[in-house]
Amino acid sequence: MSESYLPRWQKVSASAGAVVTPEQRLPWPQTAAMGVQHVIAMFGATVLAPILMGFNPNVAILMSGIGTLLFFFITGGRVPSYLGSSFAFIGVVIAATGYSGSGPNTNLGVALGGIIVCGLVYVGIGIVVALTNERRTKRAPVKGLEGMEVEEVESDVAVHWIERLMPPVVTGAVVAVIGLNLASVPIKNMAPTGFDTWMQLVTFLSVGLIAVYTRGMMQRLLILMGLIVASIIYALLTNGLGMGKPINLAPLAAAPWFGMPTFSSPVFDVNAMLLIAPVAVILVAENLGHIKAVSAMTGRDLNPYLGRAFIGDGVATMVSGALGGTGVTTYAENIGVMAATKIYSTAMFVVAALIALVLGFSPKFGALVQAIPLAVMGGVSIVVFGLIAVAGAKIWVDNRVDFSKNKNLITAAITLILGTGDFTLKFGQFALGGIGTATFGAILLYALLNRSDD
Repeated sequence: MSESYLPRWQKVSASAGAVVTPEQRLPWPQTAAMGVQHVIAMFGATVLAPILMGFNPNVAILMSGIGTLLFFFITGGRVPSYLGSSFAFIGVVIAATGYSGSGPNTNLGVALGGIIVCGLVYVGIGIVVALTNERRTKRAPVKGLEGMEVEEVESDVAVHWIERLMPPVVTGAVVAVIGLNLASVPIKNMAPTGFDTWMQLVTFLSVGLIAVYTRGMMQRLLILMGLIVASIIYALLTNGLGMGKPINLAPLAAAPWFGMPTFSSPVFDVNAMLLIAPVAVILVAENLGHIKAVSAMTGRDLNPYLGRAFIGDGVATMVSGALGGTGVTTYAENIGVMAATKIYSTAMFVVAALIALVLGFSPKFGALVQAIPLAVMGGVSIVVFGLIAVAGAKIWVDNRVDFSKNKNLITAAITLILGTGDFTLKFGQFALGGIGTATFGAILLYALLNRSDD
């Protein structure tokens, strides 16, 4: 009997330390609990990214749920991943819209048009990968008794030009650049007063202390827990002692529990599209790294699903942009949860997506997010952007990138400085900012410097 397109999850018990494969699931109550955990894991970053760009967080959460479901169906439910707001868009969206850093983005439409085109480019790359991700067969003679050649066996060798174009030294540098390029956002734009600067310090210290001195679920939710602790301290100092701008909970109390989110329409501006569309290459690098990580953890060869994973992510990004959401990407936070729990069932991501849909239709949830102090969000941003930068370095370590080879050393060194310094190339009215120049620079530099005889 042929394999069904979507998995027919096999129910397994939740014995301690047991591995649950993508085609298996725990009993539904436990699967639901795991889904909640994955929602919490993605929550901080998925909400933070739209706030930094002036997007509606309710729409972003809603689109993360819809995007995850689209990804699930397009990959046939074989790739366990959650799709959340991508930080790769922040720099280019701010540049394209002239966003000031606080409140709603009044020029949101042009960003949405660029995000849709970016998703379209991403889908195109996915189609090319899917069509060229063929399998070549090596035939080898097998010696039988008395050395006689009796048969041939086949071994599949996957052909992945995308991996040759973007080896670990390139993907690691690109991921690191995303965090480094955004470093100035919380430091320069999210601490308008001296008190706010000190609160940023309190926030990232809170996250750090929770990361090191707690255990279990609290440690895994270090970003969310750090945000809560810092917000309580902020409220005590401002609402209690009058040391800064107090937290205003009136909009939270007035907001209804359920209601339609505020959707926005895209505007297709050529300059914005040219600025944002190249982010597709960054999303490819991110997704490629995540697919490799999940393959290693599950012991499954997910390379045959690589093209479909790109297409799923691209379609989700286009749908999100069409309704007012951010571009989306597969989330390392959720991959980390899978690594810790050894539960890789795709069923729990369907549950997580459905929970995100419910949150997206809750104005009270949106009001709660908006009530978080700017300085606290800034402190959390410092941690998150730093973790993104370190994740790029981790790609180098995990893949044993040899920096004694000058092609690797020069590629990484130049890429990091281009991105961190926001090196910008102008072509008439079009400007390619730091993340874009770093991404294309890394690919082109490696192609130029790569020699097989070193």
